[in-house]
Amino acid sequence: MKHLLLTVLATILLTSCAQSDEDKAQPLLAKIDSLYNSGNYRATLDSITLLRERYPKAVEARKAALKTWQNASLRMAQEDVARTDVQLQQVTEALEHATGSLQRNKLIVERDSLQARYEAMCGVVRMIHMRQKQH
Repeated sequence: MKHLLLTVLATILLTSCAQSDEDKAQPLLAKIDSLYNSGNYRATLDSITLLRERYPKAVEARKAALKTWQNASLRMAQEDVARTDVQLQQVTEALEHATGSLQRNKLIVERDSLQARYEAMCGVVRMIHMRQKQH
């Protein structure tokens, strides 16, 4: 009985002295913030995935990371919208000056594809904004 009591007390003491998942997650959370602030959004998202896998019980760290996830995703989507818009303008301009029907048809297909991507990414941006308002 004494042995069992000592074992239980020792276990309680050891677990109370051990670092919590919240404490262990802090260095990774700091790295996530640094990656986000430097504009490295893909690495930010990858690090947040790693945080979720390594520290599933670090609820507060995961809540903070969720906001960063949304912001990084938003930035990536906005950058994609801007790049696609530039490409769409270039293809539209080229289409106005195209002479051959084969060239025109290729440009029309490319324009339509870019237009669909542009609209989809604008939808992603709207969805992220809606999610951010919910939290």
